[in-house]
Amino acid sequence: MRGRFAPSPSGRMHLGNVACALLAWLSVRSQGGEMVLRIEDLDPDRCREEYALTLMEDLTWLGLTWDEGPYWQSRRRDLYEKALRALGKDVYPCFCTRAQLHAASAPHRGDGVFRYPGTCRNLTPKEIAEKAKTRAPALRWRAPDEDVLFCDKFRGPQRMNVQETFGDFLVRRSDGVHAYQLAVSVDDAAMGITEVVRGNDLLPSTPCQLLLIRALQGKAPVYGHVPLLVAPDGRRLSKRERDLDMGALRDRFSPAQLCGKLAYLLGLIDRPEPVPAKELIPLFPGADLHRDHLVVQDDMFLR
Repeated sequence: MRGRFAPSPSGRMHLGNVACALLAWLSVRSQGGEMVLRIEDLDPDRCREEYALTLMEDLTWLGLTWDEGPYWQSRRRDLYEKALRALGKDVYPCFCTRAQLHAASAPHRGDGVFRYPGTCRNLTPKEIAEKAKTRAPALRWRAPDEDVLFCDKFRGPQRMNVQETFGDFLVRRSDGVHAYQLAVSVDDAAMGITEVVRGNDLLPSTPCQLLLIRALQGKAPVYGHVPLLVAPDGRRLSKRERDLDMGALRDRFSPAQLCGKLAYLLGLIDRPEPVPAKELIPLFPGADLHRDHLVVQDDMFLR
């Protein structure tokens, strides 16, 4: 059994990141498995090595150790290019701008995810050559139009169609940066990951990754999506909220205090008392992970 924690080093971890890391770690440790750390630092505009080093130090401070890694996605680009070649003719160039895409498609289910309408899907070689004179293309994958069925570890049976949610999705950006869906699919298969525990916001991405792993003849992991932490007004926690990032939290709490408060919020213990991460391992199966989100009350983590 192999799980992974795969953060993006675009800033200091916040409370929601910590909760997800804790749950992924507890799931692996409760099954006697191995934990892999992967740094998803593909985006050069947002990711910084110093953020990654701080992130690893924060995980160590919490007691959330790993057995393998860190692997850096920025150093694995050759693998992603090889995967693009393996996908063959199902990969095609797309010259659409972000503004054009937003104008052509309404957000899916109101969540800000835009479905690609297939504008460049059937361009002729002549049209491609002409457009390439003025704009570098992104690359998209012709996703199969089929229902993808899988059983989420915490949320049960799921049925999704990628063409209905995303359409043909990006596998490489116009600036040459490999897209999330491709890189994570290649890495999970190559690293032998058997279980992925992550936030509910990534549930719609799961069928994209299952289809890509199948197309690349890899073995897919089991996926488990856990509740997001939200503020009392319903806002998702983000790295912009410095009062709940690891810098502020480490000033207020010991590792055991922070883990205990999170364990209480997740339903592992019945009161927010200090508990080291390793002592939560036998309690993990009792976590309340069936909901879409968990509300973080201001007074619990601000003092």
